[in-house]
Amino acid sequence: MMVFSTVIFNGCTKLNEQILDETLTTSLSDRAAAEGLIAPVYAQLPDLFQHTTYFTLQEISTDEAILPYRGGTDWGDNGIYLQMHSHNFSSTDPNIRGTWNTITSSISRSINAINNLPALNDPSVKTFVAEARGMRAYYSMLTLDLFGLVFVKDDPTKNSVILRGNEALQYVIDEFLAAEPDLETVPVTHGRLSKPAVWSLLARLYLNAAVYRNIYADATFTGADMDKVIEYCDKVIASNQYQLSNDYFSIFDDENNTNKEIIFAVDQRADLNGHNRMAYFSISGDQYPLPEFPAANGTDGPAITSDYYRTWVNAYAPADPSVDPRFYKENLSIYSHPADSCVPAADFNINRGILRGQQYGLIRRNGVFLKCASGQMKVDKLFYDTRNKPTLPVDFSEKVDFTVDGSNYNSGYRVEKYEFSRKSVSGRNFGEADIVITRLADIYLMRAEAKLRKSNDAAGALADVNLVRASRTSTTPPPPLTSMTLDLLFRERGFEFYWEMLRRTDMIRFGKYEGTWTEKTNTDKQKRVFPIPQTAIDGASNIQGYLQQNASY
Repeated sequence: MMVFSTVIFNGCTKLNEQILDETLTTSLSDRAAAEGLIAPVYAQLPDLFQHTTYFTLQEISTDEAILPYRGGTDWGDNGIYLQMHSHNFSSTDPNIRGTWNTITSSISRSINAINNLPALNDPSVKTFVAEARGMRAYYSMLTLDLFGLVFVKDDPTKNSVILRGNEALQYVIDEFLAAEPDLETVPVTHGRLSKPAVWSLLARLYLNAAVYRNIYADATFTGADMDKVIEYCDKVIASNQYQLSNDYFSIFDDENNTNKEIIFAVDQRADLNGHNRMAYFSISGDQYPLPEFPAANGTDGPAITSDYYRTWVNAYAPADPSVDPRFYKENLSIYSHPADSCVPAADFNINRGILRGQQYGLIRRNGVFLKCASGQMKVDKLFYDTRNKPTLPVDFSEKVDFTVDGSNYNSGYRVEKYEFSRKSVSGRNFGEADIVITRLADIYLMRAEAKLRKSNDAAGALADVNLVRASRTSTTPPPPLTSMTLDLLFRERGFEFYWEMLRRTDMIRFGKYEGTWTEKTNTDKQKRVFPIPQTAIDGASNIQGYLQQNASY
């Protein structure tokens, strides 16, 4: 019997130790044994992309998302979401610790696979080793982005070497390049690492290289780095495997595993125990998206800030931001036609995108939904019955902050970007939409940014941006832009990628993370990276000077 433990440091900490369920015996074929080794490499991606781990770090720390202490009773959590948003986070923050643990554990699982796969005699081994090595590079890219360091080791019995700055950056680049030749060119699923997935991640890595070389300095973007961004974006585009989706929200539907815009994603299909909570996290506790399940509702979590909302308003005034089909998709016609208050159960779908104002939906009484005389589902104005506030309408306001009024259950416009899964019995699980890591629109927008930063090629950048905008043809596409600057491109990335866990990285790269927005005035550049969890520092304390805390923590 072979049992694999996941330990990132040998002899100095047990912080990330977990015993895997995958047990290999002589009765298994080499193919089955190989699959048993590669599966754990991906297995914790769903945990990493939960709403209270990577999402919190990448979105609630920015001008895009805010999570107040709802009604003085919900999402208080000892102030961790208030601290995250205002850049007062600490080394004891459980969401930071959970993110760190998941990433470092996944690195260890990758190392186990890299070391044990070559002993097996199966044609899959070569590809699986490359996937494990490429995933180790991806997880290392995350530690570099979030914590400013990477761990390097190949021998599971030895301590990791810790790299920072340019050395760390070059290590991740080299690991991606080493993995790339043996990866599949045409992936079986976008939940597995492929050549195009690595190209997309290399483009992202080079785009942020100036930041990673010196995280606290003003970024100096080099022509050589931007050439690499363009090179890898061109490779993805030239592969002809991907296409921009004409229906923007289909990228985030339950059935998005076949969506051709997605390059690399967290596979959340039902047979793989999909359980993300992205769809329920923001919407009201009195919004019930599924006629089949009267217990499946929202939780009144994060809202968008007024600062972020105003970027849409300012871009499209005097028109409403909903002229951009990425902003909002109306599925319930009662919003436009008040008489449409009876909807067949099979046709009931809540609206998508950014939700504003009075919300309508299924009316629950005594645990069941009301129906019209026709037997159809009754749809009407929603009130906060679940909060014992039946006179408080579910009427989302622009105002949201840390004041009592701004922290009410109905404060802040909400986001319903990912589809609420049809199997989400409780709302708290079974989110089966694959969570996007890279997609084709980002390839075009990264290439546009590289063109601007390298040679101020505004015309080339504008063409790439407008190509993405023009592709959203399920309704009237957003009007083309007539000029392009870095500030306009940053705004465009906010429109295209909101809620996709790119905002913090984008803000740092564009020099905007030290700015001021709702409930955030901290301008400390040392908050660009998060503190290493105190548990990790303590666990490594028996090796003097081994794991140094990041500055200012």
